[in-house]
Amino acid sequence: MESNRIEYKRELTGSLEKEVVGFLNYRDGGVIYIGVDGNGNAVDLADTDQLQLAIKDRIKSNIQPSALGLFDVVLEEKNGREIIKIIVAGGMEKPYYLRKYGMTEKGCFIRVGSACESMSQEMIDSLYSRRIRNTIGRMESTRHNLTFEQLKIYYETRGLHLNAAFMQNLELLTPEGKPNYAAYLLADENGVSVQVAKYADTTRVNLVENIDFGRCSLVKAYKNLMDRMNVENTIYTRIGRAVRQEQPMINPIALREAVVNAIVHNDYANGSTPKFELFSDRLEITSAGGLPYGLDRRDFFAGHSAPRNKEIMRVFRDLELVEHLGSGIPRIIEVYGKECFEITQNFIRLIIPYAEGLVRPGKEGLESQLESQLESQLESLEMRVVKVLTKGSKGKKEISELLGQKQVSGQLHTVIRQLIENQFIEYTIPDKPNSRMQKYRLTDKGHAMVNKRGDNV
Repeated sequence: MESNRIEYKRELTGSLEKEVVGFLNYRDGGVIYIGVDGNGNAVDLADTDQLQLAIKDRIKSNIQPSALGLFDVVLEEKNGREIIKIIVAGGMEKPYYLRKYGMTEKGCFIRVGSACESMSQEMIDSLYSRRIRNTIGRMESTRHNLTFEQLKIYYETRGLHLNAAFMQNLELLTPEGKPNYAAYLLADENGVSVQVAKYADTTRVNLVENIDFGRCSLVKAYKNLMDRMNVENTIYTRIGRAVRQEQPMINPIALREAVVNAIVHNDYANGSTPKFELFSDRLEITSAGGLPYGLDRRDFFAGHSAPRNKEIMRVFRDLELVEHLGSGIPRIIEVYGKECFEITQNFIRLIIPYAEGLVRPGKEGLESQLESQLESQLESLEMRVVKVLTKGSKGKKEISELLGQKQVSGQLHTVIRQLIENQFIEYTIPDKPNSRMQKYRLTDKGHAMVNKRGDNV
């Protein structure tokens, strides 16, 4: 049934933007289903791919302030029929309004029960007076000579291209047209630290290692950080059993969600950065800023989303580094419960205990495990791609077909990007990475690795 957070529509109608505005202005956001009648039954929709494009374009073009990064449009199946699900987060720059009518009673709406109602002028003025203006989208970058080669590579390996107007399209400019702080965070070089501290025991007294993965594009920082976390989350042996049992210290899905949430939702506007601390018995991840404006603890644990940095969220969504809005926290809670969170006015700390009864290896043991992990990757998708390229240069479609895939998958885009970044393969047309004639070939490093592996590759 329809509720304060759910709206059903049999088809795409002219009131779509009004409903989206209502959810943007509502504290918890909401979900709009296209292709579902008032009783919750799926109905036939024609050309769902075209409908998704139309929905994205209408929300992007007809609503102010920009809702980019605050909504997802996904295809789902219900009773054997395709339906479209539009997930809308509560925005940080209320009031949102229809561009055509401006910030007026005719342009501003809010969700009231299962209906979308016009706002009074008094409510509009009140929301506007409390609007958070100190966001990374409005803050000017401390540097203006920014470069974005890393970001362009990440987009190109996803089959996307950043044109000359990408800074405007990705909302990396202030209202005055200067690079904003979001641009600074995503640039090739910046002064933002993303540190991992490792301690010898359960206290912060004996610091073993402190590594800074920042000073680069936030996307690259996230990937490097995630690689390190995956190494730390190696599979350890459970003791006290007659039969050898192995498992990771931390649930991999919860770990990924925790890391990406800390990176994307940290309050960078006040100069703070997320912190990652590895102890002998737990991982602590601390992000600055407390709960986003308009959310309370109940909303937070329920997965209601109010992205603090919608520009960063937009980029991470484009690159498929995050999934649907609001999906991360419930996944963490499913494994570790609400008690793993410490929430204050100024920060959110996630404390994840390691799996009980595991033996952490020493340095030699860890190196041995890493070698074992590399061995186990021989038949991974990365190595299968390398095998294909030993037979000559291939395009993505050719590689996909030789791997037995029906189409070029998002995973293949990611693998090719990683192989390029690690210099195992290279473009055949390096000056035009997005060329439709583009192919990939092994580098000298790639050939050396193949020769070293011999018959195993």
